[in-house]
Amino acid sequence: MAGVQVRTLTDGGQPAEETAHALAEFFAAAKQTLEIAVYDLQLPDELESIVRGELVAAQKRGVAVRLAYNLDHPKAVPVPPPPRTNTGALEDQPFPTEAIPGVPDLMHHKYVVRDAASVWTGSTNWTADSWTREENVVVTVDSPAIAARYREDFEQLWTTRDVARSGKVDTAPVDGMRAWFCPGRGEKLAHRIAKAIGSARRRIRIASPVITSAPILGTLAQVASDGKVDLAGVVDATQIAEVLQQWRENGNVDWKGPLLRTVLTRAPFSGKQTTPWGPGTVHDYMHAKVTVADDTIFVGSFNLSHSGELNAENVLELEDARLAEQLAAFVDGIRARYPAVAL
Repeated sequence: MAGVQVRTLTDGGQPAEETAHALAEFFAAAKQTLEIAVYDLQLPDELESIVRGELVAAQKRGVAVRLAYNLDHPKAVPVPPPPRTNTGALEDQPFPTEAIPGVPDLMHHKYVVRDAASVWTGSTNWTADSWTREENVVVTVDSPAIAARYREDFEQLWTTRDVARSGKVDTAPVDGMRAWFCPGRGEKLAHRIAKAIGSARRRIRIASPVITSAPILGTLAQVASDGKVDLAGVVDATQIAEVLQQWRENGNVDWKGPLLRTVLTRAPFSGKQTTPWGPGTVHDYMHAKVTVADDTIFVGSFNLSHSGELNAENVLELEDARLAEQLAAFVDGIRARYPAVAL
């Protein structure tokens, strides 16, 4: 699809500087505005100088830079876990920043809107581990119509500082794509992905740390049981185990367990064993969020989870045979690196 580019990251597959420079180059092309919403921003000095340096340079040449970030809170660690963004460093920037309280739901975006014309988005946080130790996807889109949808979501976050009041953005197709934002359209997005999965006739590929959204989980379980479509995927095995444990402890949702087990055992799903979250631990999660159903693609920050429906998330939906093949091959490449999920 014209104007859409995809960059994929794997654990150990690229130096962090590569992504830092790509992000800086995206900033460098700005002439008027940069709106940034990022969940986790914590870079070592050598990477921060690349990224921050280009942002400061943009601000100095007259670009209006605004940056919104997730403000962590002292709650029980969810799955996936929260970031530990250096809020003091952000507040010291020469451009406006706004902390979006992640209570009770996270500001989980990782997007940039440039000059109301181009968007950088995907699953990748701005950390060294995200750029070197995790599987991730970055998508860039040159489309004023799509950029307008992202700006609308950004303004909702910026002006309300309330995750729950964001994401109320039109989902009608523009330039051959749909932009979805949660929580405003979270339930509709989950059903949209479930419908695409249920309608697929050739192949379905899934990369998601966890799978807990009821409509998606139910549809995947049906497809896996039928065995008529080439369904396969990859998850974060450590986080899946944590989810199953949480469900066992919470009797209200233990009905999801058999559905998840059906999906992960009746279709070839691989699981990456990752380091459990903890202060100072390496973040080596299987972090990509991609669904490919025939030639339809859903890609962005959205885990296939119920909490994802309630967080501030974004997803691009597009239909493109070339990109579908690229991302399906990416999922298969990850699957090949890790063993089958053991439950």
